[in-house]
Amino acid sequence: MAITAKMVKELREQTGAGMMECKKALSETNGDMAEAVEYLRKNGQAKAEKKASRIAAEGLCLVANDGDKKAVVVEVNSETDFVASNEKFQTYVKEVAEQALNSNAEDMDTFMAEKWAKDPSKTVQEALVEEIAVIGEKLSIRRFERVSEDNGFVVSYTHGGGRISVLVDAECAVVNDEAKEAVHNIAMQIAALNPKYLSDKDVDQEFIDHETEIIKAQIENDPKESQKPDKVKQGMVKGRLNKELKEVCLMDQPYVKAADGKQTVQKYLEEVSKSLGSTLTLKKFVRFETGEGMEKKNEDFAAEVAAQIKG
Repeated sequence: MAITAKMVKELREQTGAGMMECKKALSETNGDMAEAVEYLRKNGQAKAEKKASRIAAEGLCLVANDGDKKAVVVEVNSETDFVASNEKFQTYVKEVAEQALNSNAEDMDTFMAEKWAKDPSKTVQEALVEEIAVIGEKLSIRRFERVSEDNGFVVSYTHGGGRISVLVDAECAVVNDEAKEAVHNIAMQIAALNPKYLSDKDVDQEFIDHETEIIKAQIENDPKESQKPDKVKQGMVKGRLNKELKEVCLMDQPYVKAADGKQTVQKYLEEVSKSLGSTLTLKKFVRFETGEGMEKKNEDFAAEVAAQIKG
């Protein structure tokens, strides 16, 4: 059967696959559109397997909201920032975020096995495989986290088009624009300064022990400081540790918009609470940054293209 340009166009519109892939699929299935779609799906599985060893450390972190009471942040990775800026990929990540917002899954395995909301004939995993076939890179749904608040509100903030996304859970009897703006300002600070903890009460002992050892080593490796009495060195360790905790604990950080440059986030919240006539309390925050903690492969693009040509 002759494969026409119209048939190729129709298959491309249905699947989003490349022109040559569509033409080949139609040729292999003698022009049967349904079988050609299935052929591309199966081919997508093969492509996904070939790409499984690649590193996907680019991508997007996006949020989805259900009013101001519930929100989710997801991270979906790609191999290149070029794909991350692709409109089709961005749309897909938004769909993943909506899926996670309405899901009851508490872990990635359960999430990947559930029905894909946009097409319940597929699982989330199967929909991902198809997306890999369409986009042509390894993609990975890495993580998600939901936040809900019945006695206040949830604020979200996305920076850099999806490079960093933040959720902040705020408890307050008064939910108005002033309260939301204050928490939005803090969400922007979280994105910029990357605190590790909400307050010093949340700091785990492992972090304190680790940082204490580093500070002690720094002192012992300094020719002058190492000669000081033990009591003095103990005071130096305590002082430097306290300084570091003020940097990694959100409530102790200087509020970035403070007029005097000294007001802490804690003091700013107290000021806003007084204005609202109700205590505004931050219960938790979630900050996702694309690719954080992942190895990024430094590839020689010219060599990769040459290898593909030879292959």
